[in-house]
Amino acid sequence: MTTSNPLPLTQFVVKMHSRCDLACDHCYVYEHADSSWRSRPKVIADGIMAKAAERIGEHAAAHRLPAVRVVLHGGEPLLAGPDRLRRAATALRAALPPGCALDLRIHTNGVLLSRDFCALFAEQDIKVGISLDGDRAANDRHRRFADGRSSHPQVLRAVALLNEPAYRHLFAGLLCTMDVENDPAAVYRALAELRPPAVDFLLPHATWDEPPKRPAALGATPYADWLLTVHRLWEADGRPFSVRTFESVHRTLRGFSSLTESLGLEPSDLAVLETDGTFEQADSLKTAYDGAPATGMDVFAHSLDDLARHPGIAARQSGLAGLAEACRACSVVRSCGGGLYAHRYRSDDGGGSFDHPSVYCGDLMTFINGVAGSGSPVGVPAQAVEAAPPGAEPLLPAALTPSQLDELARGYGGTETVAALGRSQLALTRALLAAAWDASGQGRAEAWALLAELDAAAPAAVDTVLAHPYARVWAARRLAGDLAVGLGPLAALTAAAAVRAGRGDAVAVPVRGGRLHLPTLGRIAVPDGEAVVTGRADGFEVRASDGSVHTVPDEPLRRIRLADGWTVALEDTDPLRDCHDHPVAERLSAGELLDWTGALREAWELLGRDLPGYAEGIRAGLTTVTPLRPGPTGRDVSSAARQAYGAVGIARPATAPTLALLLAHEFQHVKLGAVLDLTDLYDRADPTLYFAPWRPDPRPLEGLLQGTYAHLAVTEYWGTRTLAYDGLPGTAADRAREQFALWRRYTAEAVERLASSGSLTGTGLRFADGMRATVAPWLALPLPAAAEQAADRVRRERAGV
Repeated sequence: MTTSNPLPLTQFVVKMHSRCDLACDHCYVYEHADSSWRSRPKVIADGIMAKAAERIGEHAAAHRLPAVRVVLHGGEPLLAGPDRLRRAATALRAALPPGCALDLRIHTNGVLLSRDFCALFAEQDIKVGISLDGDRAANDRHRRFADGRSSHPQVLRAVALLNEPAYRHLFAGLLCTMDVENDPAAVYRALAELRPPAVDFLLPHATWDEPPKRPAALGATPYADWLLTVHRLWEADGRPFSVRTFESVHRTLRGFSSLTESLGLEPSDLAVLETDGTFEQADSLKTAYDGAPATGMDVFAHSLDDLARHPGIAARQSGLAGLAEACRACSVVRSCGGGLYAHRYRSDDGGGSFDHPSVYCGDLMTFINGVAGSGSPVGVPAQAVEAAPPGAEPLLPAALTPSQLDELARGYGGTETVAALGRSQLALTRALLAAAWDASGQGRAEAWALLAELDAAAPAAVDTVLAHPYARVWAARRLAGDLAVGLGPLAALTAAAAVRAGRGDAVAVPVRGGRLHLPTLGRIAVPDGEAVVTGRADGFEVRASDGSVHTVPDEPLRRIRLADGWTVALEDTDPLRDCHDHPVAERLSAGELLDWTGALREAWELLGRDLPGYAEGIRAGLTTVTPLRPGPTGRDVSSAARQAYGAVGIARPATAPTLALLLAHEFQHVKLGAVLDLTDLYDRADPTLYFAPWRPDPRPLEGLLQGTYAHLAVTEYWGTRTLAYDGLPGTAADRAREQFALWRRYTAEAVERLASSGSLTGTGLRFADGMRATVAPWLALPLPAAAEQAADRVRRERAGV
């Protein structure tokens, strides 16, 4: 990473008040190593808040950020009072550039929360998180008033307020700091009874200098055991609320990004503003030593780009390279990420540093391995095995429950359902690779044997590589008789897995066209011949046929952060990405990359606004966007490849709304393709060609099914935009109404054409019922006569009438 182009900061903690009305004995602000709170103003001044808003706004504009998250914090932020909180929210919103959304939250102990505060938060759209450690006995162990009184009744009153219908949409969740002497089952049940939308279970802050308590009676890894107990209960209950810690482990085990800075290798994008206007690093560093989070920067003299270049911030953005040697060689490092940065501190290493494993190292390894071996990765709770209804064809065992199939039939698919599709696709990729290797006369036996060995020793590394969308394309082509593709891609997959495992394994990979491609990593310019790739704990080494040695990709796979903990790859290096129906673009220039970054971030913001029912599944399953070459002038180009689950190909359109629509449209094809790999929705022997209402040429039944399913999202997209323009004049509003009138009718006709084909299976008819139920409410929405007439004109023109 260069100092001239820092990664943008997108999350900000603003200290509204530096004192607290509780005296929690585990608080890192007042009870740990840092004492800077003593010299700071109790409350942030309006001038400081205004300047902070200005800095955030200019940073968002410079980096084209589609959204920023700001957490109003303390101390106890409610001590700042409602007027100051209102002024802060107003200043932040006013400073952001057009198109940049504000995700504004407040984190409080709840003691002072009242209806007046809740009314303010509803007015300003401020989400509220509450600190609560469990039942009264658990909470009173640490969270008390200075005179020893319990705070539990006041906190329960606060949660009850947030659970009222008028305020439930403001409830962000609960934050629970673990204590291994609290009964994990009792803590879980107490929190679950409050119906939170989310719970964060946090390890108590500790370092090697001040290690966490470990009661002898609780064994060597009490924190792992505590978390695994809660995890089992959460699974058994069907995952009634989100838990970032658990979901992050499930995601990183599958090669995806973490949702929290305490796990995974995602770069930190967090900054803290204190009440005196000084910038600090992550608040958790206060547990390390006095002054640990200090940067020497302030809101008046320094920009957020200046702050992003600070060595302390950069250290938390360097991924695997920034970890201790022992961590880089660890089998769970991709999930653990070395643990929370603050928990690595040790002062007796010749000056004090964070170049150590987490003080919770053993617990993290036990916990991650426990989750990995639980038998129920993210997607389907352990007990969720439902009896199939009459007429349903059998699914791949444990792939989808009937309720998940119904969810997909409606066009949607939340995090768990789409993750289940992802698991089934990973299993299919493994099966196809084995079949292709066997059909190839078992060539590249050394590479195959090593891949099998790595699958047992470092399964997360193998899963990450095999989950790459184009990992399966080689196998599909070989099984289809395309021998020209060679066996090199199999060796390249193995080499990439060896690099990720970091054990020192060497793999010989044939090179064609002067480029060695390592899936999920990028490509390196080397002479044709055979290159030897060696995975090491600190990276890799490529020794080319001419003796030259390379340690980094010339053209690395680039990733774009779209939301908290979620990134997508912008794939312009993989030679097998040409499986899309349209030609792929060449390597993007720096300017093109910046344009794509801004466009994707804005498109994601629009998807969350206009298609929230689809956005959740897109976030869970979309891992890769492959740039395509532009089509003819005026024509948008996009594609999904059946053998590339998780990827969509798109030629970047002129506007972000169009990009949002293309992403949603193509990901519908991705989901339906995965469903069709699991169960038959139609008679595959049917030779009949069917007309889609929007096309002049007849197509096989699967073509009609795919188009109909994709246009469920198109219908809802134009429907939500029509509702947003309700009663408003203008060209944009008229276009939305006309497109909505057109596509709702097209999609409804297509559903009925499918249902009456006589070729749908029992499950296919059930699927058609689901699509019909989704379209029906949109058909009932009244539209102006002019919109319906414009849609009729388009229909007649396309039909040649």
